[in-house]
Amino acid sequence: MVFALVGNQNCGKTTLFNQLTGSNQHVGNFPGVTVESKSGVIRGRKNDSVVDLPGIYSLRTYTQEETVTRDFILKEKPDAILNIVDATNIERNLYLSLQLLSMRVPTVIALNMMDEVRGNGGSIDSEGLSRELGVPVVPISAAKNEGVDDLIAVLIRTAEKKDLPKVEDFCRVGPVHRCIHSVSILIEDHAERAGVSSRFAATKLIEGDEAIAERLSLDQNEIETVEHAVLEMEREGGLDWMAALAEMRYDFIERACERTVKKPGESREHKISARIDRVLTGKYTALPIFFSVMLLVFWLTFGVVGAFLSDLLTGGIEALTDLCDGALTSYGLNPVFHSLIIRGVFAGVGSVLSFLPLIVVLFFFLSVLEDTGYMARVAFVTDRLLRKIGLSGRSIVPMLIGFGCSVPAVMATRTLSSERDRRLSVMLIPFMSCSAKLPIYSLFTMAFFPDHAPLVMLGLYLFGILVGILVARISGAFVFKGKPTPFVMELPNYRLPSPKSVLLLMWEKAKDFLKKAFTVILAASVVIWFLQTFDARLNVVEGGEGSLLALVSRFLSPIFAPLGLPDWRISTALITGFTAKETVVSTLSVLLGTTASELSGVLGTLFTPVTAMSFLVFTLLYTPCVAAIATLRREFRSRFAAFGVVLFQCAIAWVCAFLVYRVALLF
Repeated sequence: MVFALVGNQNCGKTTLFNQLTGSNQHVGNFPGVTVESKSGVIRGRKNDSVVDLPGIYSLRTYTQEETVTRDFILKEKPDAILNIVDATNIERNLYLSLQLLSMRVPTVIALNMMDEVRGNGGSIDSEGLSRELGVPVVPISAAKNEGVDDLIAVLIRTAEKKDLPKVEDFCRVGPVHRCIHSVSILIEDHAERAGVSSRFAATKLIEGDEAIAERLSLDQNEIETVEHAVLEMEREGGLDWMAALAEMRYDFIERACERTVKKPGESREHKISARIDRVLTGKYTALPIFFSVMLLVFWLTFGVVGAFLSDLLTGGIEALTDLCDGALTSYGLNPVFHSLIIRGVFAGVGSVLSFLPLIVVLFFFLSVLEDTGYMARVAFVTDRLLRKIGLSGRSIVPMLIGFGCSVPAVMATRTLSSERDRRLSVMLIPFMSCSAKLPIYSLFTMAFFPDHAPLVMLGLYLFGILVGILVARISGAFVFKGKPTPFVMELPNYRLPSPKSVLLLMWEKAKDFLKKAFTVILAASVVIWFLQTFDARLNVVEGGEGSLLALVSRFLSPIFAPLGLPDWRISTALITGFTAKETVVSTLSVLLGTTASELSGVLGTLFTPVTAMSFLVFTLLYTPCVAAIATLRREFRSRFAAFGVVLFQCAIAWVCAFLVYRVALLF
């Protein structure tokens, strides 16, 4: 059997999913969309699985997550719905529950965080609430694994008996009741053929859900009849359809809670959270604290913990490479195959693995911040700023991660609520200068701007942000039209993070990165090795002067000539930068016949301060590495879309570098 796990955001859904499945999880994407899906086998029941649907507040289908949830229930027809409800905020959570009940699917409600309710002097009559709602209600504490076994037993029993919700009419009198009733009768035959509850379909038609109208195949006369019924309801009740339906549901919830819920006093957690929020979301303190927190995360990830682990892993890889190199030399393997294994395979694998500790450590800190409830505050605080460029507050996290590495940044856009916001954010991320470009900046500022190095470095970062903002405004107006989705997010109480959830997230991201990006980087590294090793007649070349890569680079050199960068060696360095931005420095070192430590002293043979500035701007803005491009392709689910993004970013980089070069020449 298959069960759908549905609930609001921050209600403990992920924690319950982890308790139900343990490590028996599979991560993927729902068909046709980039919303991440999780499914897992229930512990001790190898034939029963649960699908963790996105956290939503309603089935209004305003966001992609809401559409995914509705479509999964309607099309995949799970054996039962497991609706998790935050018992500490039961009235708001039950709003979604009523919409689920109207779908006429076997349903069990899990009242989560009951330990907090009891601890603050409250109580909920779960049996009484079960009678009010017409479905089983099971009190649990997912974080403490209390009541989860009972929940599984009730869920299995409900699915086996196919027990449908016993309550579906949430109002017995009034204009809303009459409207829903009349539309239900009108579409009853259509709904039966479509396999949809007539009352649920009637409610969605009143809400103007076009997908449901198409599913029912209504004719024009029936559509006009529905519209007339809605107008009559609004005229008679004095409320528009949205307010009328909301009032109907909340009236029912209020009556049910009056009979079954004894509200707790203000919790200790809430009091502490309120005091903390005076500082963390304060008008003058919120942003400075947020940037300080993120600076600390980046410093620990890219400068202390992650860097240490990355260096440790890199050292191990280098030792293994040297050992293999010595063994192959002793064996007398053909030099070409020797080069393929060492420079192609080992170099490719090593470059991928060196990123792994950074990604794992970064997602560890982000998961901790998410579980504590701080990330909800971050989105709230930055929403007003980002809305001015057409995004919502949720986009701030992927953008900040982009300053560390574009790969996890693009992956982090999955948390965004709409496809439009997700794609627009993905477009912005490459303009946030990643840490892999730091060796290039350091080399060129040392060589050409030693007295103003900090100012030049800061200017590059700010210029990237400025270009990203301009691209967002233009793209939002002409390409990704529409407004950012309304920002609705509950600010949960601050809580200690769940070690199990944090560790599972780290494992998922590590496994996903190795599985998806690893093969692409390895293949790209082998291709670059081949182009650097052979000439047009497939003879082995030394130094790269007559290689296929040099031939391609000379072909591309005229493109960079207007930027003051006509030398083929510069084109070669930029091309190899596609595999990893750090290779720009190593490629220049090889082509100029010097070591990396001495490279700054000989760059003057290729660049002047003006052309160096042009080169830095182009490097800042042009397409990210192959791993990031592969992640882009996966998120867009299209090679053509990813290729279009690459061309677009290269065009932006070329235009900006050209303008900088021409303006710099004037001085």
